[in-house]
Amino acid sequence: MTERANRSAPMERMTTFMRHRYLLIAAAAAGAVLLGACSSDDEATPAATAVPAATISAETPAPTEAPPVESAYPVEVTDLLGRTVTIEAKPQAVVAISPTSVELVYAVGGTIVGRSSSVNYPAEATSAADIGSAFQPSVEAILALSPDLVIADSYLHANPNARGLMEGLGVPVIFAGADTISDVNAGLRLMGQVLDAGDEAEARVAEIEQAVVEAQALLATKNISVVALIADRDNTLYAPVRASWLGDLFAALGVNNIAADLPPSGPFAGYTTLAPEVLIGANPNFILTLTPSPEPAPRLNTLIPQIPPFRGLAAVTGNKVIEIDLLLFLRAPGPRVLEGIGVLAETLAAE
Repeated sequence: MTERANRSAPMERMTTFMRHRYLLIAAAAAGAVLLGACSSDDEATPAATAVPAATISAETPAPTEAPPVESAYPVEVTDLLGRTVTIEAKPQAVVAISPTSVELVYAVGGTIVGRSSSVNYPAEATSAADIGSAFQPSVEAILALSPDLVIADSYLHANPNARGLMEGLGVPVIFAGADTISDVNAGLRLMGQVLDAGDEAEARVAEIEQAVVEAQALLATKNISVVALIADRDNTLYAPVRASWLGDLFAALGVNNIAADLPPSGPFAGYTTLAPEVLIGANPNFILTLTPSPEPAPRLNTLIPQIPPFRGLAAVTGNKVIEIDLLLFLRAPGPRVLEGIGVLAETLAAE
């Protein structure tokens, strides 16, 4: 129930009370007049004096109607691609295409009717209709759900072809995605505007900001150097630069990412090819690994210590080569950054 509804309930009760009071007084007055008329022949009984209407009016003001509840709609929003979109009414049938956009919706208390096949969080979202791949969603499947809002990804669908496909659906479309903590907060606030859930959005943003502050305080005196590694099928190593999801998390926590300033290269957006000699020269005290291949493929953190040139690294000798969650830290940046910050802080604070 909204705050406006909470305020209107007492007003309605007061209005009902005033109506009842007015009727009782009016009935009493009418009764007094009738009594006086019936007793006019009886000199022993003085005639009752009718209560003047002006007196009733002064003591009992006419009841007033509760003010109408103002609608939050239509609302004009600016999405994460800088597009201005007008939402005429509260969306009732939302299709959110990427894992990030789905999580943004649920983080502020919304729900969806359609999502991409790669969505697996939160659990309740998986019961929504499958509209195909996040990279190549089915227009027919989307339109079959009669959505009144489509949420595309401001990173996955920013290219002209994907953007044109989304904008050609004939329904309101907003773009929201994440590659930084700032993006997550902006996406949450956008969802708050679109779904009339501003308080929920601000609460989530406050939680994230507080988590960053606490993580910074925990790691401030640790003198941590770190690298995150992912490998392709040729066993080439890649590490996140500053302009990446993990790179932004490292910067927010105040730890030294040895690959932060290297130029991006390779197949992973925001990552750089990391030569073995660069890793050896930097000698970080933490190596975090990401393994794209599903199990039972071996995890990268078990392979790094077996490579002869890496056996003397501080992270290897200190048993600080640690596998981290692929979804949290590569594939699904979004509101679960709250969880990600906690995992990083706990991992990097370990002695």
